[in-house]
Formats: sequence, structure tokens, C-alpha cells
Amino acid sequence: MANPLMNESVWFHQQKFEQAEAHYQQILAGTATPGQRTRSVQQIAGGSVPPGKMDSLERENRELRKVTDELRAMVLKLENRVSALERGSGVPAASASAPAAATPSKPADDDDDEDDDDMFGSDDEEEAAELERLKAERVAAYKAKKASKPTLIAKSNIILEVKPWDDETDMKELEQKVREVSTDGLKWGSSKLVPVGYGINKLQIMCVVVDDKVGTDFLEESITAHEDFVQSVDVVAFNKI
Repeated sequence: MANPLMNESVWFHQQKFEQAEAHYQQILAGTATPGQRTRSVQQIAGGSVPPGKMDSLERENRELRKVTDELRAMVLKLENRVSALERGSGVPAASASAPAAATPSKPADDDDDEDDDDMFGSDDEEEAAELERLKAERVAAYKAKKASKPTLIAKSNIILEVKPWDDETDMKELEQKVREVSTDGLKWGSSKLVPVGYGINKLQIMCVVVDDKVGTDFLEESITAHEDFVQSVDVVAFNKI
């Protein structure tokens, strides 16, 4: 804003300016009126200030008062706005300028701890459930893969020697009694008679057994059960197939 008194000679008289400024402050304070000020300024100037200059000074004072009023209005507006913001944020206006160092109560801390525990606990439960699911899937895949593979059956080739009591034993009937021994996992093979001496022969017979189902103890017990024909049973050879 241009100052209309910049080119006026009254501004070069320091004492007159200071007195006029003091009177203006009295007007703002409500202890004087513009008319009183005009007379006072005229008295201070000793009648040496022309009326035109006094009018210019009054205009300047009015402009200054207007600016002051505008500044006051802006300050009030800002104060109202700050108060509204404080009310909206829940901060009391009286304590807005002071930092509020509110100490959280113990129950609040407990609640926060419980919330944190629940949060991490929930993550742990989800992770454990996921691990269990993956484990179950892998076990199922392993079982399916194992079931799809052909099962290897362990078998053995066994040669037995069956000795009769004497030379009068019917070896054909003895062999028949041996072959009558039957069970799951046992298959009889070829046989032959081997001379022992003094007209006595022993039966050499081959069989194939499933290892998990038939053992040599079973064969020996089952064959020697025909005690009228069999004296003893020996394993001559035992080979895995």
C-alpha cells in the first residue's frame, strides 16, 4: 500500500510525527477521539500545518486503523480455527500448548499385550496348520507312489535231503508223503534218489518258498511228521532267488 505521506514535509519533523503517533495510539485505546486529535495536532504544530496536510494525516490514520482491524480479524479467525481443530482432535483447548504426557494405565497395557499375543498366536496357528497340511499331502503322495510300485517278493530255492529208516522203506511212497506237505508260498520241484549204501537210498527234493511265508523249520517239522517213513531231514542248499 502506497504511503500518501511519504512526500509530505510533516514526516521530516520527528517530534510532530511522534506526537501524532502517540495521539493515534490513544484513539485506538479509546481515550481520545479523532476530533480531539485534530485539534491537538494543530496545537502541536502551532498552526503551522496546513489543513490539507492534516487531512492527509487523518486519511493515513484511517488506513492504519483499517489495517489494524483487518489484522485483528485475521488473528481472531486463526484462533477460532485452532480451537475448532483442537475440539475435533479431542485435545482440550486449555492444554493444547502443553505436551500431554499421559501415562497409559496398566489394564490398557495388558490389553495391548493380549492383542499382540493373539496376533502372533494366530500366525503360529496358521503356520502349524499349513505344516500339518503339507505333511499329510506328502505322506499321501508317498503311500500312493509305494502302492503303484510292484512289490518284490523275496523267494528262496531250497534242496532237502530226506533219509528213510532202512532199505525196506518204499521211497515212492515217502516222496508222495513229502509232496503232500502244502501251504501258501510253497512249491515243490524236481527230485531224485541218491544211494547211501547197503541198498539204502535217500530222497533229494527241491522246492521254492516265499521267505515271508515258509521257513525251513516248517518244512522239517511237516516232513518228519511222517515218522513211519522219515528218519531225518537235512537242508543241502539254500539260495535266494
